[in-house]
Amino acid sequence: MRYIVKLFPEIMIKGASVKKKMTAQLADNLKRMLLQRNMAPQVKRFLDKIEVEVDDAHANDAEDLLTHTPGIEQVLRVRQFRLDPVSLEEIARIVVEQAADRVRAKTFVVRVKRKGQHVFTSQEIERHVGGALLRTGETAGVDLHHPDVRVELEVENNTLSLIDARLPGLGGYPLGSQGEALSLVSGGFDSTVASYLSMRRGIKTHFLFFNLGGIAHDIGVKQVSYYLWQRFGSSHRVRFISVPFEGVVEGLLTQVPDSYMGVMLKRLMLMAAERVADEMGLDALVTGESVAQVSSQTLRNLALIDQATDKLVLRPLAMMDKPDIIRLADQIGTREFAETMPEYCGVISRNPVTHGSFKKLAEAEKRFDFSLLEDAVARRERFNVDELVANINAQQAVPVVNAVADGDVVVDIRMPEQAQARPLPEASLQISFHQLNRRFAELDPSKRYLLYCDKGVLSQLHGQHLLTQGFDVRVYRPDGREGSA
Repeated sequence: MRYIVKLFPEIMIKGASVKKKMTAQLADNLKRMLLQRNMAPQVKRFLDKIEVEVDDAHANDAEDLLTHTPGIEQVLRVRQFRLDPVSLEEIARIVVEQAADRVRAKTFVVRVKRKGQHVFTSQEIERHVGGALLRTGETAGVDLHHPDVRVELEVENNTLSLIDARLPGLGGYPLGSQGEALSLVSGGFDSTVASYLSMRRGIKTHFLFFNLGGIAHDIGVKQVSYYLWQRFGSSHRVRFISVPFEGVVEGLLTQVPDSYMGVMLKRLMLMAAERVADEMGLDALVTGESVAQVSSQTLRNLALIDQATDKLVLRPLAMMDKPDIIRLADQIGTREFAETMPEYCGVISRNPVTHGSFKKLAEAEKRFDFSLLEDAVARRERFNVDELVANINAQQAVPVVNAVADGDVVVDIRMPEQAQARPLPEASLQISFHQLNRRFAELDPSKRYLLYCDKGVLSQLHGQHLLTQGFDVRVYRPDGREGSA
């Protein structure tokens, strides 16, 4: 299957050297990700496009990858033909041969884009091809405004591309073309959407999580971070850092005035993030804050928070409304994670300040024992996000089984479309991972449940939480059945 990858328009208006560099970055990203998925691609880079070819058997996976890769405006699924000779007659012959079935008993219009030196114009191609299709006597005629079928062609020099489909891309810049940043993630709507927008803008985005207590929250944030990387950023290796913040929270509760705890917690997070970013050589931090969404996000309080670091703090959601954020989370696939994400509410002020005082904050900060922060940063955990699969399965917090015993109930926890595309015959139940916490309470607690997903990652993450709830669960990994999620 052949594809023509159209670049994001903002790339096309850059200077020649910048455009060349970004196009090269995108081509490298695509080649790396397609190879990771064993597609053996052919990737050719041009000044204004990239052409990709994969085996037809990989078409669905390739299209899914191409339409979720930053830097791509549109993906054209095409059939390409070498023109010999380059003539109106040859173009019409090929199009009639390839498109006659599509326009049979239907109205149609022919649309052409042409590039190169030819003795004919795009309009002449349209008229000639349209006439040839009409002469087959099997169409319902030409309709220039509301046709049943659009026959779309691109003619570049001696190559004819017959476009079968136009697939919308992600837009943005190629990942890695705009440097690196550290995103503060909590797993909720805001931080996951902010991380996505950072990645879409071409920033290689690492993940920093402040663990305020509770294994369920830790599991959930690792899970959604892995999802974001795999879905939108797997062309680059990024880091996941987890900082144990329980001690910091305890210090806040006893040492800082109640009204300033929320602002102070955010400041401490930025201070810790700055230390981590310095060690990684990063200049920018990304947060999911939106102006006025909560008390700590008023303009004055954001100014107080920003004073805690010399790093550039990027806030992609600063001017977005909550419904817009939720819609975007739904679009990119993180809504299900956010809606089931366990939350920790140990630092909630009863009377939070909305217009904090720089002087009062400085006084409150003097009472805090900063050795708690230093200790938390020193005890942080670091690993590569792409190694999460091996890391989780190596720990085997949830035992792994390769065969189904009598009485076992196999639960397929993949998304419905994945389960339908690659059915698991032995599955007794299909419960999507984001429904597990709610649906498991309805099941018979006396049975043993085997959780299945393609690589065992989601099964391990959710299985750990279900074990703490008293359920008898295992991860089911049948030999030879390992996919991409």
